[in-house]
Order: sequence, then C-alpha cells, then structure tokens
Amino acid sequence: MIRDLAQLFFTFLKIGAFTFGGGYAMLPILQREIVEKHGWAKEEDLTNYYAIGQTTPGIIAVNTATFIGYRQFGMLGAIVATLGLIIPGVVIIMIIGNLIIGFSDIPAVKQAMTGIKVAVTVLILEALLKLKKNSLTDGTSKLIFLLILWLTIIFPRLSPAPLVILAGGLGFFLYRRKGGGI
Repeated sequence: MIRDLAQLFFTFLKIGAFTFGGGYAMLPILQREIVEKHGWAKEEDLTNYYAIGQTTPGIIAVNTATFIGYRQFGMLGAIVATLGLIIPGVVIIMIIGNLIIGFSDIPAVKQAMTGIKVAVTVLILEALLKLKKNSLTDGTSKLIFLLILWLTIIFPRLSPAPLVILAGGLGFFLYRRKGGGI
C-alpha cells in the first residue's frame, strides 16, 4: 500500500512539475500517465472526472487528481494525489514570484511568454481532440456541443458555470426523453 501511494504521489508530482498552462494543458499527460501507463482509470472515466472537475469548486486538475486518488486508495489516496499535484506549482510560484519582480518588462521575457502561450494552446487543442472522441458520440451530444459553442461565441463574457449547468440539464432531459440519444 505504501509503495502504491508513493507511486501515486510521484506520478502526480511529475504531472504537476512538468505541465504548464493549467488543467486543459494537463489532459495529454494525465491521459498518458493515468490511463495508458498505470491503468488507474479508463479514458471515459478521465473524461468524466474532468467534466466533474469543471463543475465543482476549485482547480480542474486538482479535482481530477483528487478523484483519481480517491478511486484508487480512498481518502488517503485523494490527499496523496492532490499533494503530489500541487507541491510543484506552489514551489515554482514561490521561486518565480521572488525572481520575476522587475523582469516582466524585459523584451526577452515577454517573447518567451508569447512562445509558451502558443505551446499551451497546442496542448489544449490536442486535449480537446482526444476528449471529442469520447464526448461527441451521437446527435444529442453534438447538438448540446453546438448550442454551448454558439452561446460562448454570442456571449463571450458569460461565466462557464451556467453553460456547464445548462449542458448537464440538457443532457439529462434529452437523453432521458430520447432513451439514450438522437
């Protein structure tokens, strides 16, 4: 059990240390480590954890780590996975916070940040394409997707929370009414 918890901790420590750009950018490495390498969850489970992580308070990646840890080893696993994920970020932020003051206006730093934003955008796109495979499986899910996409385009300042609630409600009622989809 201790060895398994250590493996869980170090897996999430690695994910937290080497993934930049937040929860969406972590999807590819989560998929590789959690689903493919360790088999702690199926790809569909990871997608569900991510969806739940978006609707619950807190950071998506932390919520996902907590769910996976809990599923594998109960409350202790949830704590271990969560600590593993957040420790690198806390340490990095403390170091950068002390160093970055005064450096943010340097052109080279601005240019580096622009490059990092491009890389994170590509990682998010890759994650979305992987999620699409398990999420847009029938006409009902595609209809909900298009509606939510349309609403985000029409109302760009709208908080994601009502959109997630709307999508969940639509999914519940449409799937219940149609007996599983269009």
